[in-house]
Amino acid sequence: MIKSSQKTSPIHLTEPIIKQYFETLNQANFSETAKLFTINGILKPPFEPPIEGQEAIASYLQQEAREMILLPLEEALETMEIGHTLAEIKGKVTTALFTVNVAWIFILNYQKEIVSVEVKLLASLEELVNLKR
Repeated sequence: MIKSSQKTSPIHLTEPIIKQYFETLNQANFSETAKLFTINGILKPPFEPPIEGQEAIASYLQQEAREMILLPLEEALETMEIGHTLAEIKGKVTTALFTVNVAWIFILNYQKEIVSVEVKLLASLEELVNLKR
């Protein structure tokens, strides 16, 4: 397992495809972000059903992620069975209205394509309630 950690500035991400994920999202280049996924890749946003397929992911991101800035701060990688990689990236998402701590759980196949990304909010119930105010 590889770990990196910083609390105030983005880290150097080990996996190039994950670095591209954050770069393309922060540039609002959602079609390029979606192309990083396998054809049937899955994006699992918090509190919503999974989004499957590159076209659906691009459309979802266009609607939901336009004004988000993602800041990765910690990385942990683990090799899984059949050559897949599990990566947990912790960091922050900032919008014009709020900043929230987030974890992104990536599964990469042996070809280093994104099979899935699960986005988890790392906030207390109180923090989440305050986001709506």
